[in-house]
Amino acid sequence: MPQEPAPGATPTPRATKVVIGAVVIAMLLASLDNLILGSAMPTIVSEFGGLDHLSWVASAYMLATAAATPLWGKFGDMYGRKGTFLSSIAIFLAGSAASGLSQSMGQLIAFRAVQGLGAGGLMVGALSLMAALIPPAERGKYQALISGAMGVAMVGGPVAGGFITDHLGWRWCFYVNLPLGVLALALLVSWLHLPQQRSQARVDYAGAVLLTTAISALVLLSTWGGTEYPWTSPVIATLAVVFLAATALFLAVERRAAEPVLPPHLFRDRNLSLANAIAFLMGCVMVGAMTFLPLFQQTVQGASATNSGLLMLPMVLGIVGANLTTGQLATRTARYRLFLVAGSALLVAGVALMLRMDVGTGRTETGCYMAVLGIGVGLLMQNTIQVAMESVELKDLGVASSSVTLSRTLGGTLGVAVAGAVFSHQVRRVMADRLGASAGRVGGGSSRLDAASLNKLPSKVRSAYEHAVAGGIHQVFLYASAVGLVSLAVSWFVRNGRRDRSLPEPPADRPAPDHASSAA
Repeated sequence: MPQEPAPGATPTPRATKVVIGAVVIAMLLASLDNLILGSAMPTIVSEFGGLDHLSWVASAYMLATAAATPLWGKFGDMYGRKGTFLSSIAIFLAGSAASGLSQSMGQLIAFRAVQGLGAGGLMVGALSLMAALIPPAERGKYQALISGAMGVAMVGGPVAGGFITDHLGWRWCFYVNLPLGVLALALLVSWLHLPQQRSQARVDYAGAVLLTTAISALVLLSTWGGTEYPWTSPVIATLAVVFLAATALFLAVERRAAEPVLPPHLFRDRNLSLANAIAFLMGCVMVGAMTFLPLFQQTVQGASATNSGLLMLPMVLGIVGANLTTGQLATRTARYRLFLVAGSALLVAGVALMLRMDVGTGRTETGCYMAVLGIGVGLLMQNTIQVAMESVELKDLGVASSSVTLSRTLGGTLGVAVAGAVFSHQVRRVMADRLGASAGRVGGGSSRLDAASLNKLPSKVRSAYEHAVAGGIHQVFLYASAVGLVSLAVSWFVRNGRRDRSLPEPPADRPAPDHASSAA
């Protein structure tokens, strides 16, 4: 199979910078999409109706993204990263345009799935292109740039969504993707030059279908379980059986496939498996925190929806700051274990501090706790990808980056589902303890109420709900601290060093040798 040029083989530094700029734009599109749309959803529901299907606007996108991520990574390895990345951008833009033209909630959900299919390749394609173009010692500064762009998306997304919806209409939340996406396409077509690559191997369609089935069943199970359907319902039981069966068949098929979607032999490398495990655990904590902290700020601390987005700034700055200060150092020294252990330790410290939050906790104190958590997430987010990429040959960079991205996505999906169940149970319990039979009249004890709605409630009911939310979030972070401790334990086993890609690649049926140094 032809391989792409070694890192640093681009003709000029200027071309590399232009390409990286286009890559950052493409990644920014995928990151901004859900954040911008959240502010527009009430307006969309008021126009289309379909409140019962509201969650599917996000779920369809998430499900398609999760299912497509490993496929895009494999296609990039087999058929060339440039063409694959351009295709993912084009599909994302087509889904964006179609979503903006939707005339019903059903159409919007369908077109959001198309968007998600394209989004699955944006992050994976961007990371594998960076790894192919930039020497390992220089990746830190570029990844810091990407982290900064992601931070801007986290902070500015909800505010931008509200502004666009109020002044241009909700459809422009999708149309705004088009000029940025076209710009990225034009820059990549003009400046990115890689040799043509074509694999003679057949596509592993059976593996792709089974992997998609397993991921879809798992995401639906975690999304619907305890919300749309009881955990003991036939629907949830069926999804669990489908997931287990599809996973078992997928593993059997991948062992025999000529070009498996996720080559099993790659995961014999200890560092790659550990990087995926840490990414999964980090996703559980990160998504849970970013889901429930705004709820605490709005319900308990009385912040508005817009202000709660701004109050997340300490966490975002922690993520970006960790990348800026440690990214280049980690990639230059290849002492990844130190940064993964430190990141996991700060992850545990951040959620442990958040266990102290109650109805009397101020915003400044909460901000300090979020900063600690953000630094931990920043250290883990970048270095798990670096460890994965240093664990494989150049031709498998797409698989490595997509596996970590998929692990983080699945960790976030499952983590927020478990956290949501823990939170709802605790809220109902506290409401029942404080209000007795009348607790059910406050949205069933688990509804989200904004500050304006809470102020209209009797003081006794408002106080009970605030204590219930604070208690529920306490339980969420108790669960998150346990997950963080597992991440800390796993990170101790990562080995330092980077793969020597000058050595020949081992046969697919033999484990890859561990070229990393075992130095602590």
